[in-house]
Amino acid sequence: MKYAILSDVHSNLEAFQAVLTDLSQEKVDQAFFLGDIVGYGADPDECIELLQGLTKFAVAGNHDWAAVELTEDYSFNPVAKAAIEWTSRKVTVEHQKCLKKLPLTQNYHNFTLVHATPDEPEAWNYIFSLKEAQVSFQHHDQQICFLGHSHRPVVFKQDEERIPSILPDTTFTLKDSQRYIINVGSVGQPRDGDPRAAYGIYNLDDSCFTLKRIPYNIECAQEKIIAAGLPHFLAQRLGSGT
Repeated sequence: MKYAILSDVHSNLEAFQAVLTDLSQEKVDQAFFLGDIVGYGADPDECIELLQGLTKFAVAGNHDWAAVELTEDYSFNPVAKAAIEWTSRKVTVEHQKCLKKLPLTQNYHNFTLVHATPDEPEAWNYIFSLKEAQVSFQHHDQQICFLGHSHRPVVFKQDEERIPSILPDTTFTLKDSQRYIINVGSVGQPRDGDPRAAYGIYNLDDSCFTLKRIPYNIECAQEKIIAAGLPHFLAQRLGSGT
């Protein structure tokens, strides 16, 4: 079985379409989505529509819930808040219902799906350090926790002695005796210095995880953001991946 793990599309239709094209070439058996289908970009309804056709295994991100007033937006910076307010006005009533139904976590096979952290997922905290990863390892029972939120791919491993470390590579073979927290980065707004869309492939047959980077029409996405009247910064950052 081959699984695709996607996160943080952020209404970037061009990036999402490019990833979906790659998924068809990869011939994945099932796709999973880790939250933030909306926010920042200019095509929230179109992206929600594509997600509905892609998978039923999806969890909520902070932008998803903020767009339908299920979480406070006090933690958003002014640019993100402006995008949320624009998205709230733009998204159809039917798609608002879809966002409201998204759960905070899901479990499937040997992994947990969550946008932010398995401990207090509604707090929208980040996992950047080994200390933060160690806390999260204590709050899920599965071998793997897939998450997004930071837009930066990273893999935390917990060995047989429960000692955490950061793997140097984002393509690797999982060991049955070890546990993992895998951040698959962002489809629609990478922030690791690489502007290409990011998503993960988890092959259950050989226990291999691969982070893929997919080029897409960044210029088109930028033009649509500006034309929509969204903050220009949201268009600019797509070009640098920061």
